[in-house]
Amino acid sequence: MDSFLFQTVGQTQVPYIAECMGLPLFQEEIRGSALDQELDYSKTTGDETEDLYSLIKKVKEAHPDVEGVSVGAILSSYQANRVKNVCERLGLEVLACLWQKDQQELLDEMIDSKLEAVLIKVAGIGLGKVDLLKNLKQMREKLMTLNKKYGTHVCGEGGEYESFTLDCPLFKKKIEIVEWETIIHSDDAFAPVCLAKINKVKLIEK
Repeated sequence: MDSFLFQTVGQTQVPYIAECMGLPLFQEEIRGSALDQELDYSKTTGDETEDLYSLIKKVKEAHPDVEGVSVGAILSSYQANRVKNVCERLGLEVLACLWQKDQQELLDEMIDSKLEAVLIKVAGIGLGKVDLLKNLKQMREKLMTLNKKYGTHVCGEGGEYESFTLDCPLFKKKIEIVEWETIIHSDDAFAPVCLAKINKVKLIEK
């Protein structure tokens, strides 16, 4: 499904990320849609932001010691404002450690920190199915070139790509993709939309 707020591609694999981190997982079905598309969000019945509110409320009820929510937004005020709205209503702090950081510096920091994330969706000019499942280190030079030529956001903040993390310093295990298939959503000549549908993974002890 398409969402203005959430990454949905790869969502069936999220339980493996929780297992790798050794953390409890809370999930909520996205029932709403982007009804309120204004930059500053107001509580709107039926909006997908209310699904996030419901989920975070359940987390707080199950773990009263939780004090904040970490959000990975870098440039999207649309996303950041909605997380802020939800947290304010629940009395939680927003931790936006990546907010408005230089994307080229951030990409290099992620690579240097041994964060292995692979592209599972591409939807930007100059990207294609050949880039699926390539990691950030493998994509760095190409992303930098596309940034100079077309203004591509090297961290994908313009929707150029979505990623899935296989390993990082927080993981106690790492993920290996065993089976996957390519899905062509749009065969545009300049900016095709292609997805890597992950069918099977295995966890490896570190």
